[in-house]
Amino acid sequence: MSTYFELEIKDKIAHLAFNRPEKANALNGDAWKEMRNHFESFSQNPEVRVVVLSGNGKHWCAGIDLELLMSLAEMQSIDCEGRKREQIRGFIEELQSCINSIERCKKPVLAAIHNGCIGGGVDIATACDMRYCTTDAYFTVKEIDLGLVADIGTLQRLPKIVAPGIAYEMAYTARKVFGPEAVQIGLVNRVFPEKESLLKEVMDIAQQIAEKSPLVVRGIKENIQFSREHSVAEGLKYIATYNAAYVLSDDLMQAFQANMTKQKPTFKD
Repeated sequence: MSTYFELEIKDKIAHLAFNRPEKANALNGDAWKEMRNHFESFSQNPEVRVVVLSGNGKHWCAGIDLELLMSLAEMQSIDCEGRKREQIRGFIEELQSCINSIERCKKPVLAAIHNGCIGGGVDIATACDMRYCTTDAYFTVKEIDLGLVADIGTLQRLPKIVAPGIAYEMAYTARKVFGPEAVQIGLVNRVFPEKESLLKEVMDIAQQIAEKSPLVVRGIKENIQFSREHSVAEGLKYIATYNAAYVLSDDLMQAFQANMTKQKPTFKD
């Protein structure tokens, strides 16, 4: 049962929404774990081909609940410095794993962002495959104002989405990057005037993806992610091996037949 999220699965699309509007959708410890459970489940669920991540209430996501950060103070009571640091490292890696579950999900993840995408919200957004937002949406790497070096994904993923100089500026200043600028710098794919039109269009895009071959979609995600971390030569070798294993699928023949008959193909999960 979902506690901190609202979930609907329909027509092969999982629509997951942050659902702590009274906390600006900031995530406490249980909410982080619930998010990870959802994405691990989506990855294995044949009824899910695409995931849309939105937020209920005023903001998309305000990141880490400050009460969760304050729990770090409890670790001060550990006498051994080595064990204390080990606990802190474990705390950080636990949150990292929750965000990594989005990136590792085998299904495409589309973020539909309105209003505030703050701190840890940016970590979550950058782990998604595609981002769309409203005009009034804003992105702020807020950690510097809390005396922290952002440590759960933003500094690693943001410079691979926008120019490094922009990533530096956002991290150094915590300034708000609003929707029109976000699309200009490549942080989001498209910007919409309000949440209603944002969700409509993102769901339409999700439906287009859901109608494609799930096997091919999963392969595209895997190969783009591989190529992001490797050279062109390494990426080409990987895709050659990948397609040697998967190209002769039923989906290939189904797509050929559909093109020849001008009919819409239907693919297995």
